[in-house]
Amino acid sequence: MSIETPLRRGQDTTVQQTPMLEVTDLVVRYGRGRKAAAASAAVDGVSFTIQPGETVGLVGESGSGKSTIGKAILGLQKVSGGSVKFQGEDITHANSGKRRTTGSELRAVFQDPNSSLNPRKTIGASLAEPLRVRGISATDARTRAEDMLERVGLPRDAVDRYPSQFSGGQRQRISVARALICEPKLVVCDEAVSALDLSTQAQVLNLLADLRDERGLSYLFIAHDISVVQFLARRVVVLYRGQVMESGPAAAVTENPKHPFTQALVAASPVPRPAEQAERRAVRESLGIRTAAAAAATPGGCPFRQRCPLATELCATERPALRRVGESDVACHYA
Repeated sequence: MSIETPLRRGQDTTVQQTPMLEVTDLVVRYGRGRKAAAASAAVDGVSFTIQPGETVGLVGESGSGKSTIGKAILGLQKVSGGSVKFQGEDITHANSGKRRTTGSELRAVFQDPNSSLNPRKTIGASLAEPLRVRGISATDARTRAEDMLERVGLPRDAVDRYPSQFSGGQRQRISVARALICEPKLVVCDEAVSALDLSTQAQVLNLLADLRDERGLSYLFIAHDISVVQFLARRVVVLYRGQVMESGPAAAVTENPKHPFTQALVAASPVPRPAEQAERRAVRESLGIRTAAAAAATPGGCPFRQRCPLATELCATERPALRRVGESDVACHYA
């Protein structure tokens, strides 16, 4: 399957039930005490849900707050306001003991596979570690590690090798195997394919899609490339400086974007065909959107206003609320 083709399998079968993940008015500020209170929010009032078996994409430029949201969900970043519910249970300020009980059902795959693989341990030992913590015997843990490696396209004898003996793409497959070996309900993929070449990206994305369809997994897929998000996600949330600019069905957001920032993201997304790439470049230039470096962050109003060709005085004084435009919810006064 081509990386450019939006995945449709198993994406319209979700039913109304308790969300797998529910993020409501999430606020994250860095720092402590008065310093944190005075700091601008890295994440400012973000809300979204993920249903069982659903993939939601979180996309935006560097510094938009994508990874901060992922860390807040995983308990790796303190939450300043709002709430995070996992399977209906509030885990916003869960202690380490509570996090351990949910750790097997809420897992993560990060950009750098070396961050989750100990170079001094064999692959089998790294994969078996979370199983051993749950009281599974060494023999059973090894068998499950071999089965999981085989499922992600690696030989069973890879359990006895070390991370340095694998390529970057293979190590990322191992990271996927480590995240899924405990049979989680939700996996947070934080830039999980951004460091890989295009062919390896496609392989890992297809692997994630196949495992989702087989196991009914839910994903929060975080990336800066909207075309990658489009391939895997059913719904897309677009962030800019910690705020939601647009959210809606993946096809609506990526093929008919309403917010000027989303339009710029889509136009900037690379494609392999030179003619189409030139056309996208012309579209991007015609939008008249300023570069991020030319727009300093200022408090109040719309965070995108200094780059937006549609901005007026209203945008400087009033933060636009999300409103329905077509199939999407858009935070823009003039979309």
